[in-house]
Amino acid sequence: MINSSPAPGNPRRRSGPSVWIHFDPILAIATVLVGAFGTLMVYTATRDQLQAQGLSPQYYMKKQAIFMAIGIVVMLVVAAIDYRRYRDLAPVFYGGALFLLLAVYAVGHKSKGAQAWFQFGSYQLEPSELAKVALIIALAAYAANFKGRLPLRAFIVILVMAAIPFALIYKQPDLGTALVLGAVLIAVLVVGGGKGRHLLALLLIVVVAMFGVVHFGVLKQYQKDRLTSFVNSPDQPNTQLLATAAGANLYNIAESKLTISDGGVFGKGIGKGTQTNLSYVPEQRTDFIFTAVGEQVGLVGSGALLLLFVIMVWRTWRAATLARDLVGTLFCVGVLAMLVFQIFENVGMTMGIMPIAGIPLPLMSYGGSAIIATFAGIGLVLNVRMRRFA
Repeated sequence: MINSSPAPGNPRRRSGPSVWIHFDPILAIATVLVGAFGTLMVYTATRDQLQAQGLSPQYYMKKQAIFMAIGIVVMLVVAAIDYRRYRDLAPVFYGGALFLLLAVYAVGHKSKGAQAWFQFGSYQLEPSELAKVALIIALAAYAANFKGRLPLRAFIVILVMAAIPFALIYKQPDLGTALVLGAVLIAVLVVGGGKGRHLLALLLIVVVAMFGVVHFGVLKQYQKDRLTSFVNSPDQPNTQLLATAAGANLYNIAESKLTISDGGVFGKGIGKGTQTNLSYVPEQRTDFIFTAVGEQVGLVGSGALLLLFVIMVWRTWRAATLARDLVGTLFCVGVLAMLVFQIFENVGMTMGIMPIAGIPLPLMSYGGSAIIATFAGIGLVLNVRMRRFA
């Protein structure tokens, strides 16, 4: 008699309800807590300005809450489908991301010199954010075929795969998100088995390329100013700096540093931040949301937020080490690189120790596409951990 029960490697067994026993509640709860706190910070950073304009003080908070709800659903859906299905569908995700990145040039909304999103009423869809997760899946799926030993040909193919969305996003222009793709690429190459001499050659090429783009006019002047503004930035804002674009960047950093320092150890209290309430910090609900944290909840509250981020990073790394196959490890490592780079760059930028790159703080900065992409990445990590015994 033929045994009809699923074999250990049978997809039916992988997709069964038993995998939810290994769901990581610590990672999921930390992620949701960061998002909820981010929604509160977005509210406090925007309410007075909206009220002064005669608009609802809850406008951005409500939209952020909607993004959060969608993100949580996306996280659970991504976790529910066996991650090896994503591996098999990697070309579809990659091709779809490239299609959206190309389409945004044709029908995307243009604002302040950038053409980076589709406009749907009062909501926006930013393909570059979704491309981060699609690239993680594509690079991990391809690199895993070589079982931890990437030959030169595969190494070059991976570089080309990353270079295409990198170039399309950089042209929008969105240098910050393009740099995130670079961090994901390096992480996959290192963990995926890139040889030392190939990685060293890539490092030299990157150094030469950076020199070239700075000295031969590839970067626009405002991009150069933003990338170098953290060097010798002032501690106090000076309105005379606003006369030039470069000076405006220095002014922004000075305001950011002043706002964080004003919070002291325990902060001024939720909704009581003077700098935040008077909207002194530019782009506070997006790029500079950490300044609202620093002023209102101080060193203690900021430390608690960073601790939640550390928990997310730790559980993601843990999932990578527990993964039963290389593709699962690379999925987690890609998400890990995305999170760490964005957290370090954004927080460092607000404190004047990193350049202004326009990178949002995960789950804290206002923006639906970024929130949904981050939740999707966390869902992928949960997926890998849940199926480590499948």
